[in-house]
Amino acid sequence: MTTEDFEYPDEAGYPDGVGTLTEDQVVLIGEVADDHSPTITFFVTDNEPSSTYEAISGDTVIGGLTYEDAGGNRRVLLATAVYPEFRGQGVATELIRRVLDDIRRRGDTITVRCPIVRAFIDRNPEYDDLVDPELPGLRAS
Repeated sequence: MTTEDFEYPDEAGYPDGVGTLTEDQVVLIGEVADDHSPTITFFVTDNEPSSTYEAISGDTVIGGLTYEDAGGNRRVLLATAVYPEFRGQGVATELIRRVLDDIRRRGDTITVRCPIVRAFIDRNPEYDDLVDPELPGLRAS
């Protein structure tokens, strides 16, 4: 299956209303499928007021993963984004890994609404245990 074949149900809430991926999502899914170490140094911070984990290199935000706190120690992971000039450098992969590690440290579970996070977990099943069994969101492809 290629990244062009990925489709998700309408209830996933994608911008086109039919559940297909945007071009940006396809690019980032391809990046997490490669699963290589980042070639750029950055740190990740949880910007709670904006409900976004931000990837920051120097003083520049280079990407982010938005979420919604759903109560009961569960976070809904909504969307992953990396600015185009920082794509292909392992940022999406490492951002998702660090976010999931933070959620594990918190003792929380996740509902996956982001297809990029879903692709990452499909490739890294050691994170499957974080997915809330009652409210998993997007299912494994």
